[in-house]
Amino acid sequence: MVLNYGFAKRLELVGEFRLEVSPEVEITDPGLSLKGVLKEGVLQEKPGLSIAVEAGPLLPSTLPHEHGVGFEAIGIVSGKLAAVTLHVNGGGGLDRDRQVFGIWGVIGELPLHSKLRLVGEVNGETTQGERPNNSALLGIIWQPTSKSLFLDAGVRHGISHVAPDWQFTIGLTFGFSVSAFSRR
Repeated sequence: MVLNYGFAKRLELVGEFRLEVSPEVEITDPGLSLKGVLKEGVLQEKPGLSIAVEAGPLLPSTLPHEHGVGFEAIGIVSGKLAAVTLHVNGGGGLDRDRQVFGIWGVIGELPLHSKLRLVGEVNGETTQGERPNNSALLGIIWQPTSKSLFLDAGVRHGISHVAPDWQFTIGLTFGFSVSAFSRR
């Protein structure tokens, strides 16, 4: 689950975590970060590249070996190549066990219809002294009605030995204005 709260024109507070059920429910990969847009572009419906940086602490998880605190920073560049919107990111930090790690990803979004996009992603993570965790995803993003509501679903396949063979993801994104609630 990812929660983004835009509190200024170019700043967002981002909170995220994952739930894993097998057989017990575990909260994994919790984090809190600040995302800043350094250059407005295609993601803000303006010409040119969008450039952003996201950084913050990695919080303790419920897994036995992840009770420490770490730090992560990522750079994100987004642009258009013909009809495809591309996102390239890279970064790293210190994990909850104080090991250095690097992360990277390339995402492409192809509009199939005004309210439906095909998404492909290849990403990975490498931690010092461990084998890389690389995977690929194929999914869709659907905007059923409102401009501020999106549903997504995807299938992820591991392309390295450490990555899970198969994962299925679903998501819901909705936006709202806090000022609309405060006027009541």
